Amino acid sequence: MPNSISINALQNFLEQMESGYSKYRNPYHNLIHAADVLQTTYQIIYNSGLMNWLNDHELFAMFIAAIIHDFEHTGTSNNFHIQSRSDVALIYNDRAVLENHHVSAAFRLMRIDDYNILSEFSSDEYKNFRHLVIEMVLATDMSSHFTQLKTMKSLLSMPENIEKSKALALVLHSADISHPGKPWTMHHSWTELLMEEYFKQGEKEKELGLPCSPLCDRDNTLIAESQIGFIQYIVEPSFVVMGDMLEKILKSLSVPDSELPSPSIHAKSVVSSPSPPPSPKSSNGSNTQHDEQLENGRERKPSSMTTPISRPTTVRRPWIEYLKENRERWIREAEEEKRRRELKVIEEEP
Repeated sequence: MPNSISINALQNFLEQMESGYSKYRNPYHNLIHAADVLQTTYQIIYNSGLMNWLNDHELFAMFIAAIIHDFEHTGTSNNFHIQSRSDVALIYNDRAVLENHHVSAAFRLMRIDDYNILSEFSSDEYKNFRHLVIEMVLATDMSSHFTQLKTMKSLLSMPENIEKSKALALVLHSADISHPGKPWTMHHSWTELLMEEYFKQGEKEKELGLPCSPLCDRDNTLIAESQIGFIQYIVEPSFVVMGDMLEKILKSLSVPDSELPSPSIHAKSVVSSPSPPPSPKSSNGSNTQHDEQLENGRERKPSSMTTPISRPTTVRRPWIEYLKENRERWIREAEEEKRRRELKVIEEEP
C-alpha cells in the first residue's frame, strides 16, 4: 500500500463499503462477494508473480477496484434497470448502468474528507489511479465479456507488451466470475445464492408486468444446465485467456540467460514475494515452483539485492481441475433434473 494512504481514512472508507454492500440485503451481491473477489484477485496476482509488473499505486488501484466493483448493488441486473426505467438507468443512459454507479458512488464517497483515501496523491497519481479503477470496474459488465476476450486474444498475438489497464481489467473480471473454478462446496453455495437473487428479480419483474429475464423464473429455470453453459462458454475461456496473458507478461519480466549470475552464485528462482503453500490441484499435477525453491533442502536466496532474479514464465492454473470437476458434477445434476421432470410429467398425466 502506498505510504501516503491515511489509515483512518482507509478504515472509514472500508466501513462505508460494508454499509453500501449491505444496503439492499442481497443474497449474492453483498460484502461477502466483494471480499471473495478481493481475495481471489490477490491470489491471482500473488501466485502468478504479476505484482512484480505493478508499482504500489497500481496494486492499490487493483485492490480498491475489487473492493468497490459491486458497491451499492441493487440485487437486480442492468437489464432490469433498463426495462423498469429506473433512475440509475436514466442517469447512465442504459450503458453499464450498475458498473457506472459502483465507480461513481465510490469516488463521490472519496470526496468527503473522512473517506478520502487519495488525499495525498499527486494530480498525476490520482488521474492514473482513477483511470485504472474505472477501466477495471466497467470491464465487469457481462455485456462487454466477449469483446474483452476478443481484444485480449488479439493483443496476445502481437509482439507488443500488453497495456496494464486491459490486463488488470481481465484479472478482475475473471475473479468476479471465478467461483466455478473453486471446490464444489464453495461453487455450489455461491450458485445457490446467485440463483436466489435471480429468482427474486424475476418475482419483481412479474409484479411490474415486465418479461422475466433469463434465469430469473423460479419455476422453469434449469440450474444445472445453465451452469454447464456458464462454465463451458464464459468462465473456462476467460481463465484460458487470462492464464495466457499472465504468461506473456511473465516472459516480458524474465531475465535473459546472459544476465543471470554464474552457477556458483545462488539465485532465487521464484518471484520476490514469499511463495504460498503449493495448491493441492494444478494443471499438470506437479509442484515445480516448490521444487525450484529448494536446493539441498534449503531455500535458495539471492546473493544480494541487485542479483538478477530468474522468474518463472509459466503460470500454475489450479482452476483447471476444479472447472472440470464442477462441470462433470453439473452434468450429473442435469441428468437427475431431466429424470425428475419426466417423472413429474408422468404423474400429472390423467
